[in-house]
Amino acid sequence: MTTRGNTLNAFCEYTVKFCGRISLAVLIASSTMIASEASARDAAFIQSVVASPPPTGARQLCRQYTWACAQKGVASLSSAQELKLVKQINRRVNASTREVTDQRQYKTREMWALPTSLGGDCEDFALLKKRDLINAGIDPRKLLIATVLDTRRNSHAVLVYRSSQGDLVLDNLTNRIKPWSETRYLFLRMQDPKQPRKWVGVYGRS
Repeated sequence: MTTRGNTLNAFCEYTVKFCGRISLAVLIASSTMIASEASARDAAFIQSVVASPPPTGARQLCRQYTWACAQKGVASLSSAQELKLVKQINRRVNASTREVTDQRQYKTREMWALPTSLGGDCEDFALLKKRDLINAGIDPRKLLIATVLDTRRNSHAVLVYRSSQGDLVLDNLTNRIKPWSETRYLFLRMQDPKQPRKWVGVYGRS
């Protein structure tokens, strides 16, 4: 082989090795980016940890309100339409429902039910929002009641709206709808997204 041929061959071998290193670097970077995006997406949703019994007050919930544990829905609204409804109904229920403890209303510590003319507590707010949002056309599988400890570590309940971008929290303590990770709540249990009549332990700290 001529000197020119040797030089060309050496150049090709170098190019292959160099490009191979670049390809490997690109592959690693791409894999890292995909993993980071997947991790960020997972973090946007409350993760189920283990099967859990329902809260005491929710043991008869499915018998009392079949819609509260519905698994089927028709997707007919866009994400923007759904979010608009979520904001409207969250604000309306918060404004029109008075806060009344179960002890005062039912003479019992824990009773999950729709608000009465007197009002209701946090679980009752969540139930009313869930019912009204289902009636407005939102898939019930996107609406999950969750129990938490609030910022003062008191027992509390909220409604989780499972949007395409992540879990958003509808709370009777505020009209602002926040991603679950911004509530500063300790999430304990939630309706199972796959089977809402069942509950899962989530144990997620926001």
